[in-house]
Amino acid sequence: MVIGATGEQLGVMPTRQAVTIAEEQGIDLVEVSPNSDPPVCKLMDYGKFKYKEQKKEAEARKNRSETELKELRVRYITDTGDLEVKLKKAREFLTEGNKVKFSMRFRGREIMYQDMGVEKFKAIVERLKDVATVDEKSPLGGRQIHIVLAPLRK
Repeated sequence: MVIGATGEQLGVMPTRQAVTIAEEQGIDLVEVSPNSDPPVCKLMDYGKFKYKEQKKEAEARKNRSETELKELRVRYITDTGDLEVKLKKAREFLTEGNKVKFSMRFRGREIMYQDMGVEKFKAIVERLKDVATVDEKSPLGGRQIHIVLAPLRK
C-alpha cells in the first residue's frame, strides 16, 4: 500500500514500482507500518522529516522543567541562627522550583530525642508554609528521619 507525498492513496503496488515512482519525484519511499497487511509505505523527503522530528524534540526538551532535590541537614539541637541560614537557603531553592529535603540523623543515645527532631521539622514546615508544601515524610523508628518539601504551584 503506497501513500503519496500529499497524503493521497496510490493503492497497492509492487515495491519496484513504488521505488520507481519515488525516484521520478526525487523523494524517498519510507515504510510506515511494516506489520500491517499489506505493509504501508509513504513517499516523503526523509531528511526533511527527520529534521522536523529533531526540531520538535528539541522544543519539547526546552519546555520541560526538571526539578532537582536539594538536601539540607539539620540536627535536633540546631540553634536559631544556624536554622535561619538553612531556612534562607531552602527558601531560595524552593523559589527556583526545586524540592528540598531536610534530613536529620541521630547518633548513639540521641535516638531518645526523636520527638525533639519531629518538633524541629514541624517548626521548619511552619516557617516555610508560604512557599512550600510537605511532599513526603519519613516514618519514625530509624536512626535517620527526613522530610521533603515541594514548592507551591502558582
